[in-house]
Amino acid sequence: MSTTTAPQPPQPVEVVTALPDPGIPPRRRRRTWLWLAYLVLVPGALLFVAPFAWLVSASFQRIGDMFSYPPQWIPQDPSLDGYRQFLGIGQEFAGGPQAWRWFLNSAFVATSVTVLQLFFNSLAAYVFAKRQFPGRDLIFALFLITMMIPGQITLIPNYLVLKHVPLFGGNDIFGQGGSGWLDSYYGLILPGAVSAFGIFLLRQYMVSIPDELLDAARIDGASELRIYARIVLPLCRPALAATGIFTFQGAWEDFFWPLIIVSSPDKYTAPLGLALFVVENRTQWDVLMAGSVIASLPMIVVFIIFQRQFIQGIAVSGLKG
Repeated sequence: MSTTTAPQPPQPVEVVTALPDPGIPPRRRRRTWLWLAYLVLVPGALLFVAPFAWLVSASFQRIGDMFSYPPQWIPQDPSLDGYRQFLGIGQEFAGGPQAWRWFLNSAFVATSVTVLQLFFNSLAAYVFAKRQFPGRDLIFALFLITMMIPGQITLIPNYLVLKHVPLFGGNDIFGQGGSGWLDSYYGLILPGAVSAFGIFLLRQYMVSIPDELLDAARIDGASELRIYARIVLPLCRPALAATGIFTFQGAWEDFFWPLIIVSSPDKYTAPLGLALFVVENRTQWDVLMAGSVIASLPMIVVFIIFQRQFIQGIAVSGLKG
């Protein structure tokens, strides 16, 4: 006698649902980290901005109020005497017409150095990033090694090279008998025409450009110079902006090199001209503060104009390559 087993009804499937995290909600957690970031960044920002804020405030104060304690962040009796005296407007000469010449010299030198570096650095970076030749990596490593050499070590060699440039500054064909490129715009500009750091920064950015894009241009008959000018440079605008800002800032604020090679007052740059007001026991602090504010304005304007490209260039150059 056979028995048949009745089919069993399907068993219900137990669905396990994930319970919400009983901890801190994600939105509240993000808000907590945001407040912690503000607690750290706001005091840091105030710490960095405070010296410049006091500089601007002091430039409108008289010497008697400038060093009062506690410091006066808001001038009680604002005065433009420091600016008038520095620029020679309606008062006794301090900087006078010469002050305008200092800023024109700084603008000319800084702009020339920036243009030359952007051109030569980008050319070298393109070669190191996209061209193959024997010893490429070794030469690039030597470039990086030069970044670890302090500038003070190369100061005397650079000075001697400029002094003995042939056929300039009264020198003969052997570079003897004159001053060469000392006390000249050539001496202020050309030693900074190339930068190992600029080559490194641009090369790291160019490495991220696909090689297939350049190969397609070569197949279409484009020369290497055309590829560099029409394809690579437009793609490197953020890195070029970052390099340009770094270079312009360094050239504008450079004090030591102009101090060494420049002796004519008509070739003084702004930092060198401002140093004339720092004299022991009789420093003209009001004029010095006003001149320092004026000297800071070009850098602020340059950064405001190119800040987006600057930040993007630093971010991408640091992450790629």
